[in-house]
Amino acid sequence: MVATPIGNLADLTLRAIHVLGLVDAVACEDTRVSAGLLRHLGLDKPLIALHRHNEAEAGARVLQRLVAGQRVAYVSDAGTPAVSDPGAALVAQVAAAGQRVMPIPGASSALAALSVAGDVRSPGFGFVGFLPARGATRAAALHALLQAPVAQLLFEAPHRIAVLADELAAAAPQRTLTLCRELTKQFETVVTLPAVQLPPWLAADANRQRGEFVLVLHAPPAVADADGALPSSAEAMLRVLLRELPLKQAVALAAELSGTPRNALYAAALLLKDS
Repeated sequence: MVATPIGNLADLTLRAIHVLGLVDAVACEDTRVSAGLLRHLGLDKPLIALHRHNEAEAGARVLQRLVAGQRVAYVSDAGTPAVSDPGAALVAQVAAAGQRVMPIPGASSALAALSVAGDVRSPGFGFVGFLPARGATRAAALHALLQAPVAQLLFEAPHRIAVLADELAAAAPQRTLTLCRELTKQFETVVTLPAVQLPPWLAADANRQRGEFVLVLHAPPAVADADGALPSSAEAMLRVLLRELPLKQAVALAAELSGTPRNALYAAALLLKDS
């Protein structure tokens, strides 16, 4: 399973180039896209079209080659296979037959977006990919990701990005979003802003709605318990900051890092200072 460039051809790793040169055949999502990549590398390999509509049939052809002792690479059009792309069914089929599956890691638009989001509050992340296109299933999926306690990674197509922006702005106007467009390509764009500001940002320039999108919905801010008690993580952070900083500065920094309301942190800081 070979990760390919998500934009810039230099995304391709040296190991991926080496493996593509060694294999006997390349199974791929779109033979036209993969033929162009192989030509760029000076390689000529038999191509096996393997996409969502023929994955079982084409998987059997790949398996025949493996049983015969050949080596086969699988590539999607861009990025890491089987991440909102075909490939998972092929892996399951090959593994079930007792054949070895090897990951050749590389570019991933989801992880690239997460790396520039700067979400210091989230202890982890969830991968959503593309939301359902419409209806009750989309509404339910949107509600679920907004309730999740950690950052959520979404993909969106250019013709639906404005709709998603409107939905997020209406449902969670103050939640922080990082939008990445055309990652590693010439017109790469990364912007972090509250959800309510995303629709006007997109509308300000028609070019901002073009290309492939990855969004990071940052983790929700911590909130105080019903009895006014701070979340334990926010209190622990505040204790550390108070040892090194003046009270107001410690409160401001804790509010920024944890998302906890500043007034709750200030009240807790006064108690901690007096204790």
